[in-house]
Amino acid sequence: MSMVSNEEILPLAATQYEEVLATGKISSNREQTELVRRVGVRIQHAVEEYMAMNKLSDQLDGFAWEFNLLEEDIANAWCMPGGKVAFYTGILPICKDEAGIAVVMGHEVAHAIANHGRERMSQGLVAQLGLGTISGAMGENPGLTKQIFMQSVGMGTQLGMLKFSRTHESEADKIGLIFMAMAGYDPNEAPKFWERMSEMSGGQQPPEFMSTHPSHESRIADLKAAIPEAMKYYNK
Repeated sequence: MSMVSNEEILPLAATQYEEVLATGKISSNREQTELVRRVGVRIQHAVEEYMAMNKLSDQLDGFAWEFNLLEEDIANAWCMPGGKVAFYTGILPICKDEAGIAVVMGHEVAHAIANHGRERMSQGLVAQLGLGTISGAMGENPGLTKQIFMQSVGMGTQLGMLKFSRTHESEADKIGLIFMAMAGYDPNEAPKFWERMSEMSGGQQPPEFMSTHPSHESRIADLKAAIPEAMKYYNK
């Protein structure tokens, strides 16, 4: 389901991203900020190369890439439609190094490239408001529309979207492996990142059927299975 167009969602993404930056605390750590942005630009170039190879460059129309690091102790990152990325400082220790950041960056950017935000936004608007357009939803209930948008890009959860979202997470894992490989990062680092994430959680995570993400064990196994394909794109 993708009734929402880029023409509708990209302006909303840009507005909401600026609001997040204005209300959040942008990191003052220059080294970490530059690292996140450096990885972001490399992933961006890989995406542009991949889309050109597959004659899909027109799907990047309207993208205005941006990469920022926010000072908050939560293990999260997200990418809005249009290439607006935010990392939180709380995920950096789990990333550990540049390759770990590339794992997360590739995954989050893959959500945007695969139009997962648009699909989830469409589903949320219909489920909550019975509407299929952002303009109509904003006119009826702008607060709820913005909330649905934030959920659609990974800044929240909604029970009705869980199964749908797990499918997106697995797809983004596989696409993200290709993007990080093309950017010059070893795809073998991806399972290692999720092993660290599993260790950090101490094995405490909701049952997979109640989570927006696959279990760590499922994710690690699926990533390892996808590595041979990603290695075909690896630019050392």
